[in-house]
Amino acid sequence: MRRPVVAGNWKMHGSRSVNQALLTELERSLKPEWPIDVVVCPPFVYLSDAVRLLEGVQIGVGAQDVCAEAGGAFTGQVSAAMLKDVGCQYVIVGHSERRRLYHEDDVLVARKFAAVLQRGLIPVLCVGETLEEHEAHQAEVVVARQIDAVIAMNGIASFARAILAYEPVWAIGTGRTATPQQAQGIHAYLRSRIAAQDDNIGGRLRILYGGSVKGGNAAELFAMPDVDGGLVGGASLSAEEFQQICAAAAQR
Repeated sequence: MRRPVVAGNWKMHGSRSVNQALLTELERSLKPEWPIDVVVCPPFVYLSDAVRLLEGVQIGVGAQDVCAEAGGAFTGQVSAAMLKDVGCQYVIVGHSERRRLYHEDDVLVARKFAAVLQRGLIPVLCVGETLEEHEAHQAEVVVARQIDAVIAMNGIASFARAILAYEPVWAIGTGRTATPQQAQGIHAYLRSRIAAQDDNIGGRLRILYGGSVKGGNAAELFAMPDVDGGLVGGASLSAEEFQQICAAAAQR
């Protein structure tokens, strides 16, 4: 049985006081006996605060992005070594907003994936199709291309230490959500593509759904056999909503 993961991507939201209140409430409401991995991904400037506030608590801390370079004259960038130094355990790479707004291509995402692994952190690799690609029935073609770029650079064995997240771009922040059956279809395809190269890794790989996951739809999504949890956006900014999602994952 693959251990479910619920990761909250706070994006560019929060403040020290708001974050402290949210994390305090999360710590109070999440049950330590739940068989899930819970992760919060605040903005860079609040990572140290989150690590400090969650010391001794079974909630992991992740970063929303990373520089592909190990160090040097890259003003404004943050390296994987820096993230590890402040206590991060996870790093999101290839999020659709990074691909769309900052024009990150598949090769750059693969390099970021490599940088994260090289520092012993866990990459959460995001893949997914736009509305135009979805309507053209190109979802499988797009996610295959995105995964193949990472495999070409890092090898299939790299996925033994990674988490995969399917985020249909057309369902992020739009209120639209893929049906459980649609999500399952792509998740099953992703797993089969990895399993074709290494059946053991494919079977153990945790694949999250990341498209407007909420407390009201989480249980139905997580009931699908290949949906191993969620990469949660706006709903992770509400302790009550996030707790409901985590509870649904714990019952998977």
